[in-house]
Order: sequence, then structure tokens, then C-alpha cells
Amino acid sequence: MDAVPIVDLREGGPPAHAGLRHEQALALRDACLGWLPCGGLLAGLADPLARWWLRRSASPLVGEIDAIARTLGRPGIWLLHGAYAFGCTALADESAEGPVLRRTLDWPFPGLGRLVEVTRQRGEAGEFLNVTWPGFAGVLTAVAPGRFAASINQAPMRRRTSVGWLLWLDYVLNALAAFLTSGRPPPEHVLRRVFETCTTFDEACRLLAREPIARPVLFLVVGCAAGERMLIERDGDQTRIYRDDTVVANAWRDRSDGWRPRVCGEGTPGENNRRRVTAMAACTGAHPPNLEWAMAPVVNACTRLAVEMCASSGRLVVAGWEATGRVTAVTEAHS
Repeated sequence: MDAVPIVDLREGGPPAHAGLRHEQALALRDACLGWLPCGGLLAGLADPLARWWLRRSASPLVGEIDAIARTLGRPGIWLLHGAYAFGCTALADESAEGPVLRRTLDWPFPGLGRLVEVTRQRGEAGEFLNVTWPGFAGVLTAVAPGRFAASINQAPMRRRTSVGWLLWLDYVLNALAAFLTSGRPPPEHVLRRVFETCTTFDEACRLLAREPIARPVLFLVVGCAAGERMLIERDGDQTRIYRDDTVVANAWRDRSDGWRPRVCGEGTPGENNRRRVTAMAACTGAHPPNLEWAMAPVVNACTRLAVEMCASSGRLVVAGWEATGRVTAVTEAHS
């Protein structure tokens, strides 16, 4: 298996990434849109709407997304930057070298595991390693050596109806609610800003806890010193912070009324999340090499990435998965 590519973007950032890895970026676009019903048609229709929404969101990355779209020259780039349909399981615990963050990312789109890359990026606060894809401007999983590491999990879905067969209506209403917001950037854009501007774990946590965001989200953050672990639940304007038992899937820790956990794998939403959290929590204190902790039910047919990060050592370990299993070599990057 090939190693995950490591690309230096300290000059040029994500727009340069789209140019350097043009073929891979288009392959990713084609794979993701090919999974969607009438993806090509949808890209042409939805791109202007996604562009309008992102411009109203006050995201600082709109200019970069526009540059990426122009570089790639195909519809769908704005749409895919507005897509938010992933699940995850993540654990922050202690190790001899400092706090460690482990996470899987589950997404139905094919190609995300095969085409994943690690980029070296920098902002005014310093450099960071970002687990990402050519043509993507946000940050979902990254480590800033000597500062902190963080990841995003999708929050549960707000249920606006109580009838099972109206679940589709909840998807529509939630998407519409996000679409009609303004002045609130997507969480992955906020996390990018955190890595570029925050110099410490505490500063990163404060910004993630208070910055306006477009959608509910779960942030998991670790620092360099023992005990620097934080789970941040953002539900609209409400923020809940947990410093103990920092393991999370796609459900709120202490509440469920009116919310439906996201499902990654088999089982009902509640059962599925409990199984993944229990399995990941069982890894606490154990640090096997080569991502050997990544197994079912944490890994499932939708798993596309497994990542382990330690900010104190600057170590990042990543591998890509597809529905058939692991498709890249376990790859280690250092600061």
C-alpha cells in the first residue's frame, strides 16, 4: 500500500494544494458527486446556493474556496464545501508523551480514504499538520506541534418532528435553518482559524467555545500538558464543556430529547453511538502501534480515516480506509 502523501503548503495554502494536486482534487470531486443521486446535475444547481450561503456566513475562507473552484474549473466545489454528512468516534486520553487524540472519520463518500493527504500549513501562531484533501479549505483533524490538536465530530440531528417517516423533513428543515443563517461560519472554517491564530490550548478552547458557528458541532481538543483535554459541545448558542471521560461519537453526552444521534455502522442511533463510545473508551490508557486500536465497531463500512495525534511530541499517524478496509499504509508525520 502507498503511504499517505505529505504536502508542504506553508506557502500558498489550500488554493496551492488544488493546483499542485489537480488530478487528485478532480478525482475526489468526481467520486463524491458520483455517490450523490444526480450528482452532476445537483452540482450545477446547488453551487450558486452554496456560494451564496458561504459568502453570507462571514467565513474568512470564501476567497480561498473561490480560488479553488476557479483552479479546478468544474461545478460542485462550493457544494462540497457546504456538505456536512459525516460521523466520527474520538478519544482524548493521556500517554507517556502527553495527551493523545485518536479519531476515526466516517463519511459515505467514496475516495476520501484513498485520496487523503497530510499538509503542512502555517498561520500567524505557527505551523500545523492537517489531515485533509486536495481542494478542501477547512480543517477537520489537525495537530499544531507544541500547541494543541483538535478534531470535529458531527453533532446529533435536531428532531423537529416526532414521527419516524418524517425523518426526511427533519433533514430538510435543519438544512434550511443552517442555510438561512448569516454571520456564522461553518465549524471546519472556525477550526482552521483556531490553528492559524491560537498559541495555546486554553486560547483554542476559548475560541471554539464562544465563536459563532453555523451548525451544532462537537469539538475535541488536547494540549501538551497532562490533563489538557476538553470536549466542547456546541448547540446553537449553548456551549457545554467536559474535561473528564473525553470520548465522543455523534450524540450529546447528557441529553437526547429532541435530538437524533448520527449512525455510523449498524444498530439504532442510540445503540450505535453507545457501542462506538464504549469500544473507544476501552482503549483508554492503551497505546498500541500502527493504529491497531482502529477496529469494529469504531471502524465500519463508512470509515474513511483513522488518525492519532500528540501535540507535545508533534506526532501524527494516519491511514485511509474505504468500504473494503484499509487502503493506505499507516503513515507517520512529524513536525
